[in-house]
Amino acid sequence: MNLHAKLLEREAAGNPVTVGVIGAGKFGTMFLSQARLTAGMHVVAVADLDVARARRQLNSAGWPAELYAASSLDDAHKRRATFVTSDADAMIADPRIEVIVEATGVPGAGIHHCLRAIENGKHIVMVNVEADAVAGPLLARRAKAAGVVYSLAWGDQPALICEHVDRARAAGFKVNCAGKGTRYEPHYHKSNPDNVWDILDKYLNISDRKSINPKMFNSFVDGTKSGIEMTAVCNATGLLPQSDGLAFPPATRFELADVCKPKSEGGTLEKAGVTEVTSSVYRDGKDVPHHLALGTYVVFEGDTEYARRCFKEYAMLPDKSGKYAALYRPIHMIGLELGISVASCALRNEPTGAPTGFRSDVVATAKRALKAGEMLDGEGGFCVWGKQTPADVSLDQELLPLGLAHNVKLKNDIPEGGALKWADVVYDPNDSAVKVRREMESAFGRRNAQAEAVL
Repeated sequence: MNLHAKLLEREAAGNPVTVGVIGAGKFGTMFLSQARLTAGMHVVAVADLDVARARRQLNSAGWPAELYAASSLDDAHKRRATFVTSDADAMIADPRIEVIVEATGVPGAGIHHCLRAIENGKHIVMVNVEADAVAGPLLARRAKAAGVVYSLAWGDQPALICEHVDRARAAGFKVNCAGKGTRYEPHYHKSNPDNVWDILDKYLNISDRKSINPKMFNSFVDGTKSGIEMTAVCNATGLLPQSDGLAFPPATRFELADVCKPKSEGGTLEKAGVTEVTSSVYRDGKDVPHHLALGTYVVFEGDTEYARRCFKEYAMLPDKSGKYAALYRPIHMIGLELGISVASCALRNEPTGAPTGFRSDVVATAKRALKAGEMLDGEGGFCVWGKQTPADVSLDQELLPLGLAHNVKLKNDIPEGGALKWADVVYDPNDSAVKVRREMESAFGRRNAQAEAVL
């Protein structure tokens, strides 16, 4: 509750928290729009492969031109301005920068930048949840060994869900389920960057289609992003994935405790202690009223009759039995809230969520019948979507992580809905991201993947 006060102390001392941002896309730019206005915080540099675009993004985020006109890192520190560069590694190596924000969204790049940050003694805020899904548990372990913080990004849904879970447990409750809402229909798993507009136009008013990346948006529609984000939650909280991944049951905000409980008690879950994503669309295509499409939630259990009575007395959204209750947040503010993670890492030495084990994975799953010789195009593309899968199953069956299913050639035919395996593709074992992933699999292995849920 006192991050702002701590930031003001740093401001008064003339020693603001120093930040380097990698990636000036939507999330990074949203953070930059607020970071400029945050006392006690100085964005020393912004690294992006397209420097001209990064400058345009800063301008659109309200930055006066003189603030991002620093000619070098030294000049940025001296004038408390910002240096825009294409050299992320040089920025990471600057000993005066405390926190690195990785917001590229590219798994391989995220892993590389994270390792460089750890080597250079920097805290790392991993907006790049795609990279976290591939190798987050190993990256977090390395960061801890180096005495720096590896953190999920506050403002993005996984970190918010982790806080729901942490607060419920800190108050003595058993967590039954946690997750988020989204818009989902079963046929969405087949969507691609060309036909995604048929879905988006139904609920988003996007007048300028050139303003967004349809491949990126499609990853939110086809179920991939949900699988990635719930994997991050499982690996950070001890919750487990369900055997067949996410079911996307429709639910209003007021039905969360009834829907997100075990089937044995009238709900939809395989068991207690798991993640689930609720849909804002019924299976007949009609919209769910009072849905949670942009929000997050946790469902927890009242262990005593007294607590259950309190659920009802204080309108805590109990289920019909009165045993469970739900807490939800209706929205998330994306990069506008990211400063919370930056401040928490630098001032408290605490992450806003971080992997503690390898419990969940996201595996490449065929959107259609795929033929040997085809090139996979990764997240949000035409070939595969990412399905949340128990990590022990992924390891036992040698399944291919979704984050490494980009620009690799198929060796075998894959039926629609089939899970791809490492043996189905031609991959480079010396690729840095592949090596880190393989190291993580070896370091954690099946015993850790099968860890019991922490209820």
